[in-house]
Amino acid sequence: MSEVTYQDFEKVELRVGEIIRAEPFPKARKPAYRLWIDFGELGVKKSSAQITDHYTCEQLVGRKIVAVTNFPPRQVANFMSEVLVLGVPATEGGVSLLKIEHEVPLGSRVY
Repeated sequence: MSEVTYQDFEKVELRVGEIIRAEPFPKARKPAYRLWIDFGELGVKKSSAQITDHYTCEQLVGRKIVAVTNFPPRQVANFMSEVLVLGVPATEGGVSLLKIEHEVPLGSRVY
């Protein structure tokens, strides 16, 4: 993997949001949820996330997440995904979401 400069990193907006709504996404090719995420002053953004192995919709609502907020929107089936929710592959499969441990303002930028 090639190195990036700090200026390259600054181009990617990683921000904290709170999931305010989550529902199954049966039209997605792989199991996924449709999420509505509050980013404070940036507003509510939508995302499709393949995180069904370790999370239920009920567990996701109210959860703080980290997402890339400046990628172009992407059409996923009949849903426009506006942000990319970040996670890592779990040892037992599926995705483990990044976790915010303390209270931070919604929309805070990760650095």
